[in-house]
Amino acid sequence: MTAESASATALLESLDPEQRQVAEHVSGPLVVLAGAGTGKTRALTHRIAYGVATGAFSVNHVLALTFTSKAAGEMRSRLRTLGVPGVQARTFHSAALRQLRYFWSSFAEGPFPELLSHKAGAVSQAMAEVGYDVERETVRDVSAEIEYAAVSLLGIDDYGRQAVGRELPEGIDAEGMVRVMRAYGDIKTRRRLLDFEDILLVLAGALATREDIAARVHEQYRHFVVDEFQDVSPLQYDLLMRWLGRRDSLCVVGDPAQTIYTFAGATDSFLLRLGSRLPGASRIALVRNYRSTEQIVDAANSVLNHTGRNPLVLRSTGRSGPEPRCTEYVDDQAEAEAVAAAIAAEISAGRRAADIAVLFRTNGQSQAFENALARRGISYVLRGGERFFARREVKEAIALLRASGASRGVGPLHEIVGDVLDAIGWAPVPPAGTGAVRERWESLNAIVDLARALQEGSELPVPLADFLSELADRQEHQFAPPVNGVTLASVHAAKGLEWESVHLVGLTEGLFPISYARTPAGVAEERRLFYVAITRARTELSLSWSTARQEGRQSRRSPSRFVSEMRGAAPRRVTSPMRAARRSAESPRCERCGRVLVQEAELRLRRCGDCPGQADEQVLTALLEWRRERAQALSVPPYMVLTTATVNAVAEVVPRTAEQLQRVPGIGSVKLEQFGAEIVELVRTRARGAVSDPSTRDGSGQNAGGRTADRDSR
Repeated sequence: MTAESASATALLESLDPEQRQVAEHVSGPLVVLAGAGTGKTRALTHRIAYGVATGAFSVNHVLALTFTSKAAGEMRSRLRTLGVPGVQARTFHSAALRQLRYFWSSFAEGPFPELLSHKAGAVSQAMAEVGYDVERETVRDVSAEIEYAAVSLLGIDDYGRQAVGRELPEGIDAEGMVRVMRAYGDIKTRRRLLDFEDILLVLAGALATREDIAARVHEQYRHFVVDEFQDVSPLQYDLLMRWLGRRDSLCVVGDPAQTIYTFAGATDSFLLRLGSRLPGASRIALVRNYRSTEQIVDAANSVLNHTGRNPLVLRSTGRSGPEPRCTEYVDDQAEAEAVAAAIAAEISAGRRAADIAVLFRTNGQSQAFENALARRGISYVLRGGERFFARREVKEAIALLRASGASRGVGPLHEIVGDVLDAIGWAPVPPAGTGAVRERWESLNAIVDLARALQEGSELPVPLADFLSELADRQEHQFAPPVNGVTLASVHAAKGLEWESVHLVGLTEGLFPISYARTPAGVAEERRLFYVAITRARTELSLSWSTARQEGRQSRRSPSRFVSEMRGAAPRRVTSPMRAARRSAESPRCERCGRVLVQEAELRLRRCGDCPGQADEQVLTALLEWRRERAQALSVPPYMVLTTATVNAVAEVVPRTAEQLQRVPGIGSVKLEQFGAEIVELVRTRARGAVSDPSTRDGSGQNAGGRTADRDSR
């Protein structure tokens, strides 16, 4: 076996059978239907690396396309790891802009136009010119309509004919939209502006009319890989086909169940019908979900069963976890405070803030959760907010690293970077305060963490110059390093991301599905969006809603229909403690401070979370040592065995039987099966006054020390 063939074979060893089929298919067209969490990026990057290793592909002739800078950055990073750093992995717009700049002088006059990164200013001017009031929400909706027309390859007159049946911006009819669009086009012409859609349109036009330009592109790029193909618009598809030309070396990957941008012109028809465009295209399905627990996978499949299609049925890889939790609250404030409290408990138990997300349907829902987290001193990142590389402290950090590069000696990269950034406020320990000071530290710490990750991936010291190149590449593609804060994001913004714990909030009719989704097609897209949301979670999934906007208002909201569709996979649904309390003549109260109890865990312990429990110290000490040993044996963090809160609850309840243990908050059927016998035996032998023979307990249910063994049986 030659070194090249051995290298190619080694690339396949870590793949499952379906992923391996994808990697080995390096000749002819290929359609990969990949469900959520099934390792599609892994399959794609290994296919490219295998093609290069076997000589089927040349590094310089491959173009990998995706839809977000983060996805493109992750693909480039994985390709570097696989030994093919020269492959171009870009978004559609990044690839098109690069080519357009290169060929501009060949077909156009004058300097390259200015890029219009945001339409709002030009759209506002266009609306004013044709006599419309300029309001922020209307400008946003008009901008969206302009984008829809462009990506759908609709000329202004064609759009005017089709717009009669569309839901248009408030106060503007189809004729008005046509006038605004003409004014917007005139403004761009006068000011020599190109918006994002123009980048694709102009390049497609050049490839269609200039055979010499098309020939040079075809010579450069001969093999294409496209991720998230269900999100392709007619404009992107048209450009892709012009890039491909008469060749057929195209691999597309997508999931019809994750088609969530039809309002913006995307359609899964190109994914499902590519075989008619490229006869003989092979089809491979990836269905083994490696991201989520069995319980979350079951919930996702339950939702897909209501789509009316024949969806990919995900297969769990066997990892178990808690059932998804569903909770109802009396108002939005109560929901936000409870979610923030739950997140605080997760962080106290050892989970990183960056591994937690709060997802919602609309950006307007974020404020209550921002406030609730801030009150508890929990850092958060609002996805879709200010870009990382646009932050002042990040610009200062990069400038300082560049200036100090020549004077720095050899050593671990993260130590060198930390020493440099110490001058502008970074320290190994985060500041005690919150707000701007903490946000600045989080930004600088993200840079240090990135340096640490690069250093840990290398046996030799990583030069600072290499790190600066990495930062420059990330800045060019807006691929920000992760910041250690709880992510707050709309579900659309969460696409392509994942977290250990996801809190999906605001699940009421009118919000999810959104009120304007009145047609079957509209509701179907909302259901797909719900599927995307729940499949972002790896281990824990919490779903919640409130029955009223403000305290004291009459309840008008009803839970989202999607929750009931999922409920078949979550038989242990948490019923609303608040609703139960309202129905009861005597609301349950904490035995220590008298506060009304609202959370299920509080109700089961008969005390609120803020009051300390009366734990058996011998049991607590023994449990913590046992948890440490079990975590080491299983090679997992201690909180994956039992959270600190659950350990404390066990030491407080002191369960002597499996039945008693199952009543402890945090002990579900999975934990009971995994560790139940060990925990019960530990409690029996370590509890105060315990003896080896449990028959010495007296008939009152107390042990020799007088401690009640089963508090929940009272």
